[in-house]
Amino acid sequence: MLQDRLAGWVSDLTTLHELTERLNRTRSTDAALHELLRAGAALVGARRGFLVLEPADDAGPSTTVGLGLGHADLGHIETVPRGAMSYGRLLDGLPGSPRPGEIVHPDLLGEAELDPRHREVAARLGYAATYALPLATEASPRLGAAVWLYDEPAEPTGRRRHLAGLYTRYAAEHLARLLELEHARAQVATVAEELLPSRLPRVAGVRLAARHRTGPHGGGDWYDALPLPEGALGLAVGSVSGSGPSALAAMGRLRASLRAYAVMEGEDPVAVLSDLELLLRLTEPARSATALFAYCEPAGTSPAGGRGSRIVLAGAGHSPPLVIGARRTEYVETSLSAPLGMLSCWEAPSVEIAPAPGETVLLYTDGLLQRTGDPMDRAFARLHAAAASVPRADRDDPGAIADHVLRTVLPDGGDTAGPADPGEDIVLLAARFD
Repeated sequence: MLQDRLAGWVSDLTTLHELTERLNRTRSTDAALHELLRAGAALVGARRGFLVLEPADDAGPSTTVGLGLGHADLGHIETVPRGAMSYGRLLDGLPGSPRPGEIVHPDLLGEAELDPRHREVAARLGYAATYALPLATEASPRLGAAVWLYDEPAEPTGRRRHLAGLYTRYAAEHLARLLELEHARAQVATVAEELLPSRLPRVAGVRLAARHRTGPHGGGDWYDALPLPEGALGLAVGSVSGSGPSALAAMGRLRASLRAYAVMEGEDPVAVLSDLELLLRLTEPARSATALFAYCEPAGTSPAGGRGSRIVLAGAGHSPPLVIGARRTEYVETSLSAPLGMLSCWEAPSVEIAPAPGETVLLYTDGLLQRTGDPMDRAFARLHAAAASVPRADRDDPGAIADHVLRTVLPDGGDTAGPADPGEDIVLLAARFD
């Protein structure tokens, strides 16, 4: 008997270890909720279930997820009065027991006092028993509740209840950490968006579109577009080293400084970046940054009287722009240069290009290439192929071009970080010249 009992304990510990390891590998709240439901069902011997996430004090989003239940099934469950359901009683508390440990209904349809609507929904969905556990931690007394459904009258054994209780307590701690992390990420993303242009300017002869995806750690990628004297336009993209609030603050300062330098001497992109280099070395000597600035004269605005569009640009450690048109898709050949803050004095020659009417110049940050998870040469090839495959119907719309590139290079559109990438920021700035 002792050997059997020890073997049972070892088996239980092994099971809990495997399940908690699977839970630890989840990196989002949604994935953790589904894993909790699946593991809990295995522990209590159920086939289906649902989980209501409802953190107290608006500490996170409220949602309901199901295991073996579709959206319509969850909709039917939500029509039952909250006080008649196990999850509602767990979340709202019972008389004399504000935080009950579990609620068991071993023969739900056999209960004389069962709410008529609950009886109707249970019969419709085909479950006859339920077992519910709360999700709570010491710091968060109410996170949610999980309910597992049995097709026949049944209830978990004492051993199963014990294991399920241990697992859900651990899962609640994991969920609380994920909720706190996602809340922090949302705040960082909000700050990042506030530091970027609220809208793009309208300049004759050019149509603009921008796309920005903030990484989970809150990087310092940025973009800007500002009208300059005599109908000219300044375009800029860049990236500040580091992540988190300090990188966001540095990004805001750098972007504001570049705007000032662009107004003063925008016709000379090398001078703009040289001034930015000096500022960075004096104010933040421990930080580096990449940047690209383009001085654009749309068709008909050149003081020299030329009719075509003209762009003069310079880059500091930044990836070359991409020209997308009906007859060509090619990278602009820019000179190699170090990032800002890496040399005692930065200066690199500028280059001049003349986009044809209908062509789009795409500026982007390295995060777009890094999120592919490929070596840089393959990432550049993937970006070029994506730009070359823009449908003919979308080539007149810079926003559609940017969206197509995102969808093609990154199947998820850059909204989530894949398993092979660090979740870098992504910035695309597209300018279509008439």
